[in-house]
Parts: sequence; structure tokens; C-alpha cells
Amino acid sequence: MNALSLAELLACMELTPRGEDRYTAPNLPIDYRRVFGGQLLAQAVVAAAATDPEKTVKSLHVAFPREGERDAMTEIAITRVHTGRTFSSRQVSIHQGATPILVGTALLHLTESGPDFQSLEPVQAAPDAASPVDMPLIPWETRLAAGVDLESREVGPARSELWMRAPGSPSDPTTQQALLAHATDLNLIGTAMRPMPDISQADAPERVQTAVVSHSIWFHREIHLQDWLCLQQESPVTTGARGFGRGDAVSKDGQAVAAFSQESLIRIRS
Repeated sequence: MNALSLAELLACMELTPRGEDRYTAPNLPIDYRRVFGGQLLAQAVVAAAATDPEKTVKSLHVAFPREGERDAMTEIAITRVHTGRTFSSRQVSIHQGATPILVGTALLHLTESGPDFQSLEPVQAAPDAASPVDMPLIPWETRLAAGVDLESREVGPARSELWMRAPGSPSDPTTQQALLAHATDLNLIGTAMRPMPDISQADAPERVQTAVVSHSIWFHREIHLQDWLCLQQESPVTTGARGFGRGDAVSKDGQAVAAFSQESLIRIRS
């Protein structure tokens, strides 16, 4: 797969208005067999945020009904379900013609002060102790901790820690949220496959069929991808050709900035 650049990812987040709360957007210029779900998550964050600039997206919950085609026009529609003083809710729909490729809900919240605490397992390894890894769909520095190789067919626990940083990324909150949402879609399937003997995410699509079915992300605190951020990921259960994964995005100083979960298709081909 050809490597994606940060400029190309940012370009697909530049939405073109086509009427009230309607947009078109380009797809990532990659030789991938379908539209990458992380691209759609990023576009959904940007589109929802544009409808209520005083608030920021606090959660996004989506399903991917059909695969998208890289060369087809991508159309985004937002429905304003509710706009309140501190909370707003939006329906998000992304189509290619009559084919829905993302449907879901975004919740926005006006920044407020309140109780501040967390209960989270500490990150096991610092970024300096993690190994650089090439991830063409994440156009910034990435490192996997504890010797984990998601392309390896060796059996291991369904856990991974991925450090990342993007020093040149725009600092505005919506863009930072969209970039993180994009990245959370990449490694939960590979993490779920680690306990499976003799296969890995490297075997898709020839030996195993994979696809993301649904994805959710919650934003807790401001995101600063200009410095190191760790995605702590695990898959507690895989059954019925479906894998379930979840994770936390944790800053270098141990602050939980986001959480995410995903259900995916993992179908071993006969």
C-alpha cells in the first residue's frame, strides 16, 4: 500500500458545502480495496462540529452498512436532532449515491468544569522503549510497545500499545479529534487476531475476511497529537465471526483523553 501523507489526510477533511448541512468530500488517494473507515470517522467529526461551533464533539457512534468505493463521490449529510444550551445531538449519514457507507450519531457538549478523576491502568512502556513501525494509513510517527508485531502469525495476548505523535498537525480541537478518530480504526482487528494460531491481519483478505461493523469514540479531554499519545488496545472476546475491541487514548503524562470501541467481522475463509 502506498504511504499516506498528513497533507492528503487533511485534504479529505476539507468538506465542500452542497446546501445546508450537506457536504461532499474527497477520498484518501490510497491503493486500498475500499474507503478506509478512519477517513469516514474523521469526516463525520468535522461535519458534525461544523453545525455547532460553540461546542465540541464529545462522542461519535456509527455503523458501516456497506463498503465504500474509493473512486465514487462521498456525500455527507447532517440532521440537527437537538440543539440545547450545553448539549447538541446530530445524526450523521455518509453516502455514495444511494449506498449508505456510514450512519450514526454525534453528541456535542459545551466545555464545562466539574469533578476530574480517572481510573486507568498505566501504560506499560514509554515511547522510547517502543519499536518504530510502518503504518501507511497513519501518516505520522508510530511505535508498538512490548515487541508486538500485528503482522506476525505467532500467538499472543489480545492486547497492544501503540504510541504515536504528529508534530506538524494543526492544533485546533476539531482537527485533532478527527485525526485521532481516523487512527483508532486501524489496529483493533489486528489486536483481536493475536490469539488466533497461524493467521494475522497480514492474511486479509486472502485467508481471512475482515471489516469494521461499528465504531464508537468518546472524547474526554483536549487532544495534543503534537506530543506522544498511546492507544492502549485490547479485545476481550471474539465469537460468531465477530471481534470486539476497545481502547483508551492516553497522553504521555498519563491523562486519558479519549476511549473507543469497535465490533468487526473476522471470518476465516475455507
